[in-house]
Amino acid sequence: MPQAITPIPLKIAYIGGGSRQWARSLMFDLALCPDLTGEVWLYDIEMESSRLNERFGNWMQGQPGVLSKWRYIAEPTLDKTLQGADFVVISIQPGTLEVMGQNIAIAARYGMHYPVGDTTGAPGLMRGLFSAIVYAGFARAIAEHCPNAWIINYTNPMTMCTRTLTKVAPGLKVFGCCHEIFGTQELLAELVAQHWHEHPARAEIEVNVIGINHFTWIDRAIYKGRDVLALARHHLEQPGALHVFTRAELLERVRAEARERSDRMYANREISEEELQAAGSFVALHQVKYELLRRFGILGAAGDRHLAEFVPGFTRSPEELARWGILMTPVSMRIRRWKDAPLRTQSIMEGKQPFVIEHSGEEGVQQITSLLGLGNLMTNVNVPNVGQITNLPLGAVVETNAYFSRDSVRPITAGALPAGVLSLVSRHVSNQEMIIEAALTGDKDLAFQAIFNDPTTTAPIDDAWAMFNEMLQASRAYLPGWKM
Repeated sequence: MPQAITPIPLKIAYIGGGSRQWARSLMFDLALCPDLTGEVWLYDIEMESSRLNERFGNWMQGQPGVLSKWRYIAEPTLDKTLQGADFVVISIQPGTLEVMGQNIAIAARYGMHYPVGDTTGAPGLMRGLFSAIVYAGFARAIAEHCPNAWIINYTNPMTMCTRTLTKVAPGLKVFGCCHEIFGTQELLAELVAQHWHEHPARAEIEVNVIGINHFTWIDRAIYKGRDVLALARHHLEQPGALHVFTRAELLERVRAEARERSDRMYANREISEEELQAAGSFVALHQVKYELLRRFGILGAAGDRHLAEFVPGFTRSPEELARWGILMTPVSMRIRRWKDAPLRTQSIMEGKQPFVIEHSGEEGVQQITSLLGLGNLMTNVNVPNVGQITNLPLGAVVETNAYFSRDSVRPITAGALPAGVLSLVSRHVSNQEMIIEAALTGDKDLAFQAIFNDPTTTAPIDDAWAMFNEMLQASRAYLPGWKM
């Protein structure tokens, strides 16, 4: 009989240990990985949320299907959580969802309508401002208590959070993870199925990833040696591939899809406007990425609701967004989901809802095992530019493929962005660097300049200044020492 492999013991420090989504995904994936064991220390400024995840993680250990042994520990101090950690995972909510909603609403009053508002545009850059202040503290604490740990960041704005860690403590081993590319690979796999009548898994679509988080691009996509981007261009020539929506038409399509997916939830009653918005905000119709492919020659590789926030024109009204198949994500829905999540967790532990353990689809545990020498992995990550994108600044955090092996994340050369795309991406890189510098130095004018320079800021400079100051007031609890 083959000899059993002794699992590798680890200490994982989780900053944001009360997380409703990412912590749960990690718990499930760790439970299904027999190669690892150890402790997960959960730190959160909301201690009760950490304690709930502690109870749930330890409760999972007694459930059928669990293949590994882990102990979950809710800890109120960051230093003790980090002490001697092998890996650090960060997934926090910068500020509150209420503040996020206020900043999105403020921008809307000035004529800018952001479907997400967590990465770029005035609300996303403001979120980046106070995220960078928090992440600077994380960087110093990690450098002191576990300087050799690998750090996995899941928090948005991904680029600014990850870049703050590398800027404040350059010796840290940091990468940021985002699953937006997975959805684009799935889209390309669907095109292969539709036109070539084969059914590849998304990972079989080999893509060259180039850009920055949520504004990533694919300039090469291959399936079994065949050019899938050429297939996508062929698809655009087919009737119906590109469509201009009215808001009413889009809402009716979302209503039909929501009923089809959730018969019991919507049976015999009208779906509310908020429910429609919530369901529709995640419906992927790909009109923005197709139009970018048509006009720039390469494929925008994030979801349309993110891509629309990086380029001019789309965010000028809810009707304009709807024309491209995009509905704004209601912050009220995010708040309700955040509040309801602990109740669902409790119901599962009490046997009122079924417990089903399955892989999350995220790659965090695969990345950990690869860094421990248990196989290799190539995937897209956010890391400092060491030349993998030849015409973006060195040191800026960019998103490309990278090769994971024992104690190594090696970026894969992605090449150069074409001139038209470069001009768009470079502007955002510059603004992100300005926001981080403003956060670290308390420079209010620099923060405003970054927000005014965003391509979706359409207000004249005096109105933009007024908007910026309203956002500062809404965010003042997270900007200690700033003059409002």
